[in-house]
Amino acid sequence: MGALTTPVARPRGLYDREAEWDQLVAFVDDPRPGPAIGVVTGPRGHGKSFLLKALARATGGFYFCGQEAAQAETLRALAQQYSRHADLARAPHWTGWRDALLTLAVSGRGPAALVVIDGFPEVVRQSPGLPAAISEVCHRLGDGPGSSSRIRLLLCGSTTPVMRRLLSASDRWVDQVVEMAPLDFRQARDLWAIEDVALALRVHAVVGGSAAFRFDPAGDRPPAGFADFDRWIRECVLSPRLPLFWKAGHLLDCVPDGVDVAACHSTVAALAGGRSTPAEIADFLDRPATDVPHILSHLEARGLIHGEPDAFQPGLIHYRITEPLLAFDHAVIRPHRSDLVDADDTAIDEIWRSARSAFERDVAAPHFAQICREWAVRFAPAESLGDTPASASSGSLPHTSGPHVGGSHAAGQPAIIDVVVRGRQASRPGPLLSIGMVSWTHPMDTLHVERLRGYLAQLAALGEDIGRTRLACYGAAGFSPRLRAAEADGEVLLVSPERLYGDGQWPRKAQEGGRP
Repeated sequence: MGALTTPVARPRGLYDREAEWDQLVAFVDDPRPGPAIGVVTGPRGHGKSFLLKALARATGGFYFCGQEAAQAETLRALAQQYSRHADLARAPHWTGWRDALLTLAVSGRGPAALVVIDGFPEVVRQSPGLPAAISEVCHRLGDGPGSSSRIRLLLCGSTTPVMRRLLSASDRWVDQVVEMAPLDFRQARDLWAIEDVALALRVHAVVGGSAAFRFDPAGDRPPAGFADFDRWIRECVLSPRLPLFWKAGHLLDCVPDGVDVAACHSTVAALAGGRSTPAEIADFLDRPATDVPHILSHLEARGLIHGEPDAFQPGLIHYRITEPLLAFDHAVIRPHRSDLVDADDTAIDEIWRSARSAFERDVAAPHFAQICREWAVRFAPAESLGDTPASASSGSLPHTSGPHVGGSHAAGQPAIIDVVVRGRQASRPGPLLSIGMVSWTHPMDTLHVERLRGYLAQLAALGEDIGRTRLACYGAAGFSPRLRAAEADGEVLLVSPERLYGDGQWPRKAQEGGRP
């Protein structure tokens, strides 16, 4: 799009999102004649609607949010809202989307006519011809007598197959794409204004980087400190009187025909319980392996799970839940939902005490491991890994026979390396920059380094180039003095929660490029 010509003040109360705001303002303010179409997408609860409402207010544009309704009802609601926006005496009567769009094309009070259709997937579900109508109207306005119209149409929706199809076709008829990713774990800590890093990790394991949860009732009384976390969970997350208790369940409610919603819930429950491969999920569901890919594909298309190839066995895909609240719901709330619905404060307290171990084991621990992988790719100081990382994932060493190396897994069982960092390279896989272990609840010791050395020897035997591979321990519960001494000697990188959040300094040996 063209250069920004009319500065538009960024709304107060909007956390971060400077780049997204500037993109959208430039899209609306582009001086070129003719229509333009933009797409705004991303997971639920990350501020898309807030941003677009603010944009419409600031530019005199028209904002409409669709919902599940028959086309006739949606068009009536759209006409009524448009009549208020345009200050009409009567709402227009539209027989179809083509008529509505032609009218909306001249709805702006500014130099361009901004029209926002939020909830686009919900509208398309009842009006499958809407994308074709948009294309037809924009083509007519761009080529015919109405070419002077500068409608700026923004289509917004959460991550769904509908939005993915729009994005896949964006090079043909979409002029601007804005994807709103979740806030990262560092931004989320700032949003919640949490000082204690151990508390920040646990809050993020429950609500992730969603700005919406900070500003709903669960965020009205955030935990005041680490000791206040349990109170916050009981009163704000596990209370059926507050909306957060029900929100995760709604993420799976709207499914297309042919998708088994019960199987979707059970698949998420399997993932929340630590089963990450299709074979493990099929075993949990007690279904043929051929039933699972369709379910996984649907959940991934909705942005609720994500599959990544194993770092050492690319044909093996590990899936994880991308929405933390969904993982918390299926690991903690769902097994106790019937008891929680009518529980008093005392009963909620008892349920949480019994479920706390499941939270630490099945929710917080794997979430911490994922944050460690994110840190390695996005935030690790350049000198800590020796080169620019391209990816960080978990990796399964092949099954071993006889005595195993390192002592971290039973003979005949694959060893899981929590953080495998590879560098950039034209061919795949890239160079092995680092392998690391993660511990959430137990302090780490030199035994962990010995295990990593054993894994490194096995990788070398498998043909991996380990010449510049660095060992790393990611520990949320601290490190022993001997391990600290090993770090000082440059044998291992120790990554604490403080370092994840940028609060800690690297020792001199690591800064000078010391390697194991």
